[in-house]
Amino acid sequence: MSKNITSVLHETRSFGPSDEFRKKAKISSVEEYQKLYRQSLDEPDKFWGDIANELHWFKSWDKTVDWNEPFVKWFVGGKTNPSYNALDYQIEQGRGDKVAFLFEGEPGDSKEITYTEMLIKVSKLANALKYRGIAKGDRVAIYMPMIPEAVIAMLACARIGATHSVVFGGFSAQALADRINDAEAKAVITADGGYRRGGVLPLKPAVDEALKICSSVDTVIVVERANNPIDMRKGRDFWYHDLVNNASDYCPAEELDSEHPLFILYTSGSTGTPKGVLHTVGGYQTYTYLTNKYVFDQKEEDVFWCTADVGWVTGHSYIAYGPMFNGVTQVIYEGTPNTPHFGRFWELVEKYKVNIFYTAPTAIRAFMKWGNEHVEKFDLSSLRLLGTVGEPINPEAWIWYREMIGKNNCPIVDTWWQTETGGIMLTTLPGAHDAKPGSAGLPFFGVEAAIVNAQAEELEDNEGGFLVIKRPWPSMIRTVYGDDERYKQTYFGEIPHVYFAGDGARRDEDGYYWIMGRVDDVVNVSGHRLGTMEVESALVAHSLVAEAAVVSRPDSLTGEAIVAFVSLEGGKEGSDDLVKELRDHVTKEIGAIAKPAEIRFSDALPKTRSGKIMRRLLRSIASGEEVKGDISTLEDKSVVEKLLKQAKIQK
Repeated sequence: MSKNITSVLHETRSFGPSDEFRKKAKISSVEEYQKLYRQSLDEPDKFWGDIANELHWFKSWDKTVDWNEPFVKWFVGGKTNPSYNALDYQIEQGRGDKVAFLFEGEPGDSKEITYTEMLIKVSKLANALKYRGIAKGDRVAIYMPMIPEAVIAMLACARIGATHSVVFGGFSAQALADRINDAEAKAVITADGGYRRGGVLPLKPAVDEALKICSSVDTVIVVERANNPIDMRKGRDFWYHDLVNNASDYCPAEELDSEHPLFILYTSGSTGTPKGVLHTVGGYQTYTYLTNKYVFDQKEEDVFWCTADVGWVTGHSYIAYGPMFNGVTQVIYEGTPNTPHFGRFWELVEKYKVNIFYTAPTAIRAFMKWGNEHVEKFDLSSLRLLGTVGEPINPEAWIWYREMIGKNNCPIVDTWWQTETGGIMLTTLPGAHDAKPGSAGLPFFGVEAAIVNAQAEELEDNEGGFLVIKRPWPSMIRTVYGDDERYKQTYFGEIPHVYFAGDGARRDEDGYYWIMGRVDDVVNVSGHRLGTMEVESALVAHSLVAEAAVVSRPDSLTGEAIVAFVSLEGGKEGSDDLVKELRDHVTKEIGAIAKPAEIRFSDALPKTRSGKIMRRLLRSIASGEEVKGDISTLEDKSVVEKLLKQAKIQK
């Protein structure tokens, strides 16, 4: 980590909001943003205190922030409860009869749930958990399909002060067991199965398998969803409907200390050992409330659809918590975007008149690959704002999203953040800022970002380096669960006195940040350190390329050589001529230094179930090494098997 990163991507387009959008926006000018941003840095106690007071507190705090690097406490001494703020407080604001969730199952079943109905459902499950001996401070694992009961389970845990650990429904039994054991969970909330890709994905059998090596669990609560055959162990396993039907329909919310653990969410470490990212109550609720309010310019009448699963942090912050603190109506969809047909998402946008749509660049590139005809069948005129999350978006996908989905009328907010940050850190505010295709945007309130070298020296505009955050913010990770030392070393050990995000980036002359990819993924060619995202963006700009992932392999001449794994538009085949054409295309787009030494064609790329490309596996394949480490988050193992087989043939 001794050298800076060379930036080779040049993007000059920008798009501002319409006068009509700007006029109605919560923050409608750059000057207004700058004034609030300065206040958030210069007077953080007042700024965050005022925001926190827009939510409900049983007892006010004694001190706004207590920073003892690298550990922080926010709203010290305050008492609150996120479940109360998501439900009771919204009903007190007159939203009891407002629809909280519009649920659509993959088979086509649907239902509406109001805020009052959510409070009753959450209270009943909270009382059922208490009946089973779950108390404040206990941990509960949640392993569910994307159905309303997943959010109900999260809010029920928060209501009684039990710390939830949501594990994506579909992770292996071993991955589930690892997470249960690390958290020493006392209970698991699951379902018989869920619908995915036109079939039933069984969940309870994976729980049974996991619990063979988990000694801490004495209660399993099972939602009847898919009616697949399952085993129920007497005394340990209980049907969800039996427990809640017998429970009281009101459970008072526990008065929780601001630093009480709200949830643990596990991310895969590069060593293969998952990290339990710990978030606490008061700061997290304050930050997710504010980001949701301003980044999505939330209006009372909006229908909001974040397409993430609650197994990921996006589903925590921008489904279960942030939108509910704002009293929003949301869409929850159980299935995949291509089941039962390739226009499923757009059908639901039309059906529910979605106003705000928040999805991943990986999904956007898939939509492009499937073809415009699947979009054009549906009326998307209800949309007024689009968002992206999960990884950097290449400019061509951004433009397609704007033109095909937004019809050139919707601002796009790209959002950079992480499981560890808890909420959005870099973005544009849609009524205030012009958006630049491919740029994450500007720092959100309270976020003091910088681009530095390994010695923590700040770099000039347009110099690539390491993206760091210089001061604590309310929703930041508190520690790695059970391992303070790992927390210190991972996030504050590499660059002195700052939070290091693990991403390379540059900041342009307007203050916009451009993410260049994970620092681990930087390619070092002939002494030039190149961010993989920029090379990938150049490849995807070619009309035949649907998706690309760039990694390095050792090279005796240049130190490292660029290897590109390329997935083509539907039905197209790779050839030697196309390899040459793509290499020339990269040279033309960003220069000969970035030209791939090797291009490998693949029907699909190895991705996590949240849609992120697993470049670690591609590096091993490109280098001819054994593929190892944690692959529990991999969506389709057959993709890796095909790539390995292809690599052997090429040898």
